[in-house]
Amino acid sequence: MKLKIRDHLFRIWYWYVNKVDRKAEILFMNYGFHNDKNNADTVGYDDGNRFSIQLYDHLATAIDLKGLDVVEIGSGRGGGLFHVKQTHAPASAQGIELDKRAVNFCNTHYKDGNLTFSQGDAQSLKLEDASSDVVLNVESSHRYQNMKAFLSEATRILRPGGHLLLTDFRYDYEMDDFKKYLLESGLQIVKEQNINNEVLAALSLDDSRKRNLVKRLVPGFLHKVALNFAGTVGSQTYNHFESGKYVYFSYILQKTEN
Repeated sequence: MKLKIRDHLFRIWYWYVNKVDRKAEILFMNYGFHNDKNNADTVGYDDGNRFSIQLYDHLATAIDLKGLDVVEIGSGRGGGLFHVKQTHAPASAQGIELDKRAVNFCNTHYKDGNLTFSQGDAQSLKLEDASSDVVLNVESSHRYQNMKAFLSEATRILRPGGHLLLTDFRYDYEMDDFKKYLLESGLQIVKEQNINNEVLAALSLDDSRKRNLVKRLVPGFLHKVALNFAGTVGSQTYNHFESGKYVYFSYILQKTEN
């Protein structure tokens, strides 16, 4: 029941962002990532989206994506996959997103012959078996009603030796079940990492920009709700990451050659 309520709230929030962001100011909707290694300027970073891009690069640099076929499940407003395509040189990049409005936005906003977006359900993908080298999943899986179905689908569409690059968060008491699903998926865990500190650093450094966006795009009576979704400093979301009630993790998983 709690998962259904969470999914419903996030759907409303994403719908609202897609509705009000008429100037394409919000191309990323993740909480971001920052550590000491991110202090230097990096190709493709800009002041507005630096921390969200760094979360993508945290995953995208785990393996060499050059010349590979990449699918992002839960591609949102497309900023992350566009960055990956422009910076990490995969052969192709395909975004799958449940929200049709977001898909339409991406296909209008991004022009690249090898970058495409289509509507689809993460738990029932309309993609061919063994059609992808890499499945990318960034801060999306917390909304899925059936995580086991998603992992099964990701495994199915990966080629032997392919990778699932996954980052997201859960309540601390959900982590045992989550790890159990990973172990049962048949995918090999190459690397796992708790990145709460890196997420908190990004939220703190990006706080004023997010508050400004909320002030301009959201009516006053919804400010508190919007600031919480944005993870601003002092919000319940921020406090949950700080206390460890939310666990933000990243995983590199691989499909065996057999």
